[in-house]
Amino acid sequence: MTVTKNSVVTMDYSLTDPDGAVLDSSEGRGPLSYLHGAGNIIPGLEGALEGKSEGDHVRAVVEAQDAYGERDESRVVDLPRDRFSGVETIEPGMQFQAEVDGGTQILTVQKADDTNVTVDANHPLAGVTLTFEVDIKSVRKASEQEIESGKVQ
Repeated sequence: MTVTKNSVVTMDYSLTDPDGAVLDSSEGRGPLSYLHGAGNIIPGLEGALEGKSEGDHVRAVVEAQDAYGERDESRVVDLPRDRFSGVETIEPGMQFQAEVDGGTQILTVQKADDTNVTVDANHPLAGVTLTFEVDIKSVRKASEQEIESGKVQ
């Protein structure tokens, strides 16, 4: 069976940045299964896997616009420190969840002083070209329940 919309794909993968540093991998965790066509993985990788079959090895170089998007500097904002009530120490690199229209947003602290906290609402991989090495372990037709829920059961 080939990878098409509403198929369940199980794969081993490794994700690297442009310098070759491993950012994520299924090694030691077991293969990843996802429902193809349901938006569960980034569009560029999903497109690269379309039409492939069990046993195929795929090397996919995914540009930022087909991954986590381009960086948007307007998403770097200063917030009043009092918006972080209950947090004594705020340091660069810390991440917080914020409730926004449409769901939860992860904010990464860039800098903080006594008055303001500068946060970045871009995805940490925004603007980055990603390289995936994928070994497709299996492909099967999704169940009606999986299709309805949009995820592998």
